[in-house]
Amino acid sequence: MSFLKKEKSVDDKIYSPFSGKLVNISEVSDPVFSKKMMGDGFAIEPESSEILSPITGKVLFVEGHAIGFARNDGLEILLHMGLDTVSLNGEPFSFNIKAGQKVKGGDPIGTVDWNNVDEAGLDKTTIITFTSSLKQKEELLIDYKEVKGGEEIGTAVVL
Repeated sequence: MSFLKKEKSVDDKIYSPFSGKLVNISEVSDPVFSKKMMGDGFAIEPESSEILSPITGKVLFVEGHAIGFARNDGLEILLHMGLDTVSLNGEPFSFNIKAGQKVKGGDPIGTVDWNNVDEAGLDKTTIITFTSSLKQKEELLIDYKEVKGGEEIGTAVVL
């Protein structure tokens, strides 16, 4: 008879939420992100309109231009689409997910009309931050390159 606990397996892979060019977070024009005040992470210059889940986990919240996620190892992620897009009151974003829903990395979770963002004169740069890195240590490995939406682009391991 075995009394060993079975550990939950964690998909530590990170998936690109859009097709586009991955960018180091320190290069983002908004200092809230580039100085990692919201946590470590990376950015993407999006070239596609379909929004894909960056992780396998659970949706914490859906808020106009941003979505919060959590993995079962405690890693929390913020997907923040565009800079200052909060001023658009969620108008160019459409989501097919809600808080509490489980998602897999690369799953379609919504769409964005980037033309609307361009017409408003706003930056489309999308940031993925690991907000839990403010309270726990993580190792983030991202391969900065041109990517397709849903492509595996790296890993984030909770230490």
